[in-house]
Amino acid sequence: MSVIRVFICSVLSVTLGISEQNIDTSNIRVFPALHHSIAGVFQASYMNKQNQVQYAFNASEARTLCSSLGVVIASKDQVQEALTRGLETCRFGWTDEHLAVIPRVKPQSTCGQNQTGLVTWRASVTRRFDVFCFNESDMVAQIEDATQLPSEPAPTSRSSTPTLPSFILINMDSEAEKALIVGSAQGSSGKKAVLITSALAVLLIAVVIFAYIRRRKRKCSDKKQQEYIETEEWICVTKTQEPKKAASEEERIEVDKNTS
Repeated sequence: MSVIRVFICSVLSVTLGISEQNIDTSNIRVFPALHHSIAGVFQASYMNKQNQVQYAFNASEARTLCSSLGVVIASKDQVQEALTRGLETCRFGWTDEHLAVIPRVKPQSTCGQNQTGLVTWRASVTRRFDVFCFNESDMVAQIEDATQLPSEPAPTSRSSTPTLPSFILINMDSEAEKALIVGSAQGSSGKKAVLITSALAVLLIAVVIFAYIRRRKRKCSDKKQQEYIETEEWICVTKTQEPKKAASEEERIEVDKNTS
């Protein structure tokens, strides 16, 4: 019994040692590309000598492969989240729960029996499939990129200014928009007031000029009329004085005749 127990322990130790060894990743294809995962999830497949993908990993080897790539095997929920973000493949891959799954967005007869969603197969752990791995750092970076505002520059140093929640930013944008509308309305009203004031000023100037011209014309008319009256009076006086002068001349001539 002791010999059999030692043999079993030795076999288990060797098996565990082999399962924990790193796998050669030179023939591994990653979809999407490494560090370009979707929600941190990507699928790893084996490339044979003909440069074709083939199922090559049982449940244990699938976990070891993800470790060799510096990540962990993905859970069913993590693959489901990646599916909601657009991950779609046509090959089964192991998950942490020892499930073989295919994420499908569109139905296709040659992929997952024309089903959509996360197609699941509870197969034997000895069957060989691809594997879905999870890169947590990729997921964190993607979340940060998604929450960062497009116009906000990347911070270069730590700042004591707290980050405002998104709903506050939305309210601030709304208030800024209202202020912009009010400012535009006020600017438009100001322009209208300037135009009305300018029009009134021009009208007032025109009235003053018209009154001035009319006054000048009236003065000229009064002056001409006065000159005309004075001329008429002078003519009347001249005509009146001429008969008197003629009479005086006649009297003087008669006196001269009588004298002689």
